[in-house]
Amino acid sequence: MKKFILHSVVIVAAMGSINTAHAIGRDTINIVGSSTVYPFATVVAERFGRSSNFKTPKIESTGSGGGLKLFCKGAGANTPDITNASRRIKKSEYDKCQKNGVTSITEVLVGYDGIVIANSKKAIRLNLTRKDLYMALAKIVPGPDGKLIPNPNTTWKDVNAKLPAIKIEVLGPPPTSGTRDAFAELALGGGAKTIPDLKALRGMKASQADEIKAMMTKLGIPLTVYDSMKKKKGKAPKGKKIFKAVVYAVREDGAYIEAGENDNLIVQKLQTNPNALGIFGFSYLEENADKVQGSIIDGIEPSFDTIASGDYPVSRPLYFYIKNAHVGKIPGILEYALAFASKKAMGEDGYLPERGLIPLNSNELLQVQKNIKNLKVLKM
Repeated sequence: MKKFILHSVVIVAAMGSINTAHAIGRDTINIVGSSTVYPFATVVAERFGRSSNFKTPKIESTGSGGGLKLFCKGAGANTPDITNASRRIKKSEYDKCQKNGVTSITEVLVGYDGIVIANSKKAIRLNLTRKDLYMALAKIVPGPDGKLIPNPNTTWKDVNAKLPAIKIEVLGPPPTSGTRDAFAELALGGGAKTIPDLKALRGMKASQADEIKAMMTKLGIPLTVYDSMKKKKGKAPKGKKIFKAVVYAVREDGAYIEAGENDNLIVQKLQTNPNALGIFGFSYLEENADKVQGSIIDGIEPSFDTIASGDYPVSRPLYFYIKNAHVGKIPGILEYALAFASKKAMGEDGYLPERGLIPLNSNELLQVQKNIKNLKVLKM
């Protein structure tokens, strides 16, 4: 009788565990997000599936913005457990998560990556500055009198007399991509800051309304931009907000071609068009070093060492985000995250740096592992 009761308790406990594990209705981890983080996450997932008792996670490359949109829709079987991002979650995205009941999120810093501006090895390797990139790809740029005008530059020589007279044709990610966001901030924004009036606008405080409006008039920016921002937020905008709205916009006249979230496709297109350039993460340059070459930016070549040291000017951190409400309900989420953040994977001698990930230092890695174990809740 005692043996029967004992067996019954074991069966009930097991059934309770199964019911908890499958409460959301599936037993495979669902991951979405960044195309840059995708190859790293895929390698970890494949190894995790082979070496653990859990199923190989399902990973979809949707872009950072697209992934966070899906992630923040809510909790449940039809929403992702983890989203990868090649930029940090925005406050507006965090707020959307909170509004939809995704109130407990753990942020995991994966490592670092450089954004390369590459072309075919059959072509001339370009030596560019961030100002060149801004003048080539921004929607509006300073004209001869300093006022902002629709970008008139059609060749690289129009941008900089030292560059070849080759048509500006750049293949890059769509607005949903974290790579696009980071490129706009680091390359276009970095280039625009070399122009004194734009730099001055960026540094103005919200309390300097008259100075902001005077600079906008000098630059030819309609004051309706200021009024619209003020009305939308209910307070006066900083100069930095106007700077971003003006500078981060990418031209839409064919010089910049949205090539989707598949960075491998961009590499293939560069092979067939040696005059074109492509924008993607450093890991894709590493994987295709026999086919493409990275442009030198502000005198610095993209490499493992220059990105790790912070010398390469177009580099950014990479992340993934865990939906804590799904931990314990979808089998293996915590185990997968710890496998990703293990020394074997993300450490300096791990298998991810071998594939192009710029690793965290040892103290950063220990902190990341601690954050995962404790499911540290992100606050913004």
